[in-house]
Amino acid sequence: MRQFWVSVHRYAGLSMTVFLVIAGLTGSVLVFREELDAILNPELYQVSPPSREAELLDPLAIRRQLLDTYPQLHINWITLQPRPDHALNIRVQPPEENTDLDFDEVFVNPYTGEVLGTRMWGRISDGKENLIPFLYKLHYQLALGQFGTLLMGVIALIWTLDCFIGAYLTLPNRARATSRARSFSDKLKNQWRRWKPAWKVRWRRSSYKLNFDLHRAGGLWIWAMLFVLAWSSVAFNLGQVYRPAMGLAFEFQDVRRDFSPPEQPKTSPAISYAEARAVALNYLDGNEQHLTDQPVRQLDYTGMSYFPQFGVYHYRFRSERDVDEDWGRTRMYIDGNSGEVIALYLPTGAASGDTLTTWLITLHMAGVWGLPFKIFVSVSGILLVMLSVTGVVIWQRKRSARLRSGRRPTGGASKTKPSRA
Repeated sequence: MRQFWVSVHRYAGLSMTVFLVIAGLTGSVLVFREELDAILNPELYQVSPPSREAELLDPLAIRRQLLDTYPQLHINWITLQPRPDHALNIRVQPPEENTDLDFDEVFVNPYTGEVLGTRMWGRISDGKENLIPFLYKLHYQLALGQFGTLLMGVIALIWTLDCFIGAYLTLPNRARATSRARSFSDKLKNQWRRWKPAWKVRWRRSSYKLNFDLHRAGGLWIWAMLFVLAWSSVAFNLGQVYRPAMGLAFEFQDVRRDFSPPEQPKTSPAISYAEARAVALNYLDGNEQHLTDQPVRQLDYTGMSYFPQFGVYHYRFRSERDVDEDWGRTRMYIDGNSGEVIALYLPTGAASGDTLTTWLITLHMAGVWGLPFKIFVSVSGILLVMLSVTGVVIWQRKRSARLRSGRRPTGGASKTKPSRA
């Protein structure tokens, strides 16, 4: 049975190698994606106040100004928390009848509303200005669109299962390890004594043993992080598998059950973005938390958008229910006609499945514990590449050994020494 799982681990690893190398290398860089993007494109990101007394403009006023300049655009998502030294990044899209728009991202000076630049996110032919967005697309979908997203989701699912197979294969043979043990504690001690070498690297042994130890011990030392990266990747790319699987044991909030979608998408809501924001702030400041058992406090703004297919505004902010230090995932939904708050999504504390998913996603994105954890996640990406490469080397060496063994003469001929000239 163990040999069967060895074969499964071997061929699962070989099938994933290229994908995990790409994901590991790009992921180790994308941990610092915002900082690197700003360094590569200072003309798009860097701003300074025109005077000491200058104040940041209301992002919704910038939205209106931008629509006046580009009336053919749709601007659904708008960030509500501009930074004093950072351009306001706004994602846009053309109307369906206008597909010739050459950009989908606009960078605006938050003090003046001036457009600093535009780009088509992820188009690598534009050069360094799209290097980080292209790496992002390469990371989660191999820059292959929806097919790539699905493919990487399948790979992540195989990777998740293989995490457990790989960990199992590092365990010693239980029968041999415990055959002389008399009590349960003795069995545990014997088991650990035999398993302990799997956590060590024999640095001064042969290259084969060093490669094998790096593969085995490296996988054990960062196993928990590898599992987090793998299963959260399934959550990102293969929700049709992740959600039902997690739903077997955990509960999830379903805010959309409170929506009453119109028969046709409602592109022009009765209330404006500013009015919807006022509804959200009044709801939060007025402590009218009738949708939750406990009050929810807003710590920081995040942004808002409008969903015409549901006729609702989506107001997003960071609350005490968030774990991400920079990005709020608490969401409020407001009816675009009546202005009524119809649903509230809490990232933690409301449903166990959402709490676990929030932590998985936040750990994947290195959104907690500051710079030390970002460095750890980045190093984990590099170690993932190392594990993939060492796994291929192990397979190649064993395959070469089997081929050499198959070419050796058998029977009596194997004992005949070749004559020397």
